[in-house]
Amino acid sequence: MTIKKVCIENFTVFENVEIDFSSGVNIIIGTNGTGKTHLLKSLYALCESVNNKGEDIFDISQPFFKVNPMNLVRDQRDRNKKTHVTAYFSKNSYVSHVIIKHEGMKLAGDGASYSDIDFKVKNVFIPAKEMLSHAQGFLAMYNKYSLPFDKTYADIITNAELPETRAITPINEMTLQKISEVIDGHVIHEKSSFYVVKSNGKKIEFQIEAEGLRKFGLLWKLIRNGLIEEGTILFWDEPEANINPELIPVLVDILLELQRSGVQVFIATHNYNLAKYFEIKRKKDHKVKFHHLYKTNDGVQADSSDYFGELPNNPIIEADTELLDQVIESNFEV
Repeated sequence: MTIKKVCIENFTVFENVEIDFSSGVNIIIGTNGTGKTHLLKSLYALCESVNNKGEDIFDISQPFFKVNPMNLVRDQRDRNKKTHVTAYFSKNSYVSHVIIKHEGMKLAGDGASYSDIDFKVKNVFIPAKEMLSHAQGFLAMYNKYSLPFDKTYADIITNAELPETRAITPINEMTLQKISEVIDGHVIHEKSSFYVVKSNGKKIEFQIEAEGLRKFGLLWKLIRNGLIEEGTILFWDEPEANINPELIPVLVDILLELQRSGVQVFIATHNYNLAKYFEIKRKKDHKVKFHHLYKTNDGVQADSSDYFGELPNNPIIEADTELLDQVIESNFEV
């Protein structure tokens, strides 16, 4: 199951926008404040609402954004203006997160509505902040107290703590091997903590491993637990953070391999190298699409292209070009 399209109206920085997605890798770029994380988190929350369909009313604002629904309404002056995020799995199959305003626009309630949804969605969200090094005792505190962490942080620890699957597909076996070469070992969960077991048998606590390697380690554990496989939707916020530049092409190879195995990928990034490597390394059978979010007077809008260099007003390329110009000018100064 893949997300074909999203329609957003009057939600956070978005006034009215529609984005068509690739069934493979979707790279979301944009300057700060253009809603990249909001987009990923909303799509993930909608997938979670599908999996909880038929149970209690599934709200999104507090669990995933830690705010009252009214704080997610862009235009709070017009009570009758619709506020929703709708993800389409097909033309007639969709789920919406709807915010209803009431009591003089001071309060709001939210919930999910569904059309032709008779399936579950396998999805994983990896936050920008690495969490496995903080896993010990986190879930107990999260469930008991009001911590300043949204549900994505608790979900990723829960997913990583699940037991490993017995069967591994050949493609995932190759991916696990590639990640093992990066981290020089494999990841285990033992006595409420995570460790990297190195190839020499030495066991390293997750919190003292390099953070960039921890990101690869988390990906290894999620694949080994059977959570990232054919049919999974993977959301990853700033996967390049704290990763050595020489490992960026390795990360791209891994994500392209996952899409080839039937995983739909959504990533938000500011990194030129990461975005450009997707364009350079993609092959004819790779499904890759770039989406540029940008601010206008009518809220954030989006441009999409199959090629990174064809996105108009691309802020990442513009920043890289400006740096190159300054380097050239400084080298020719007398």
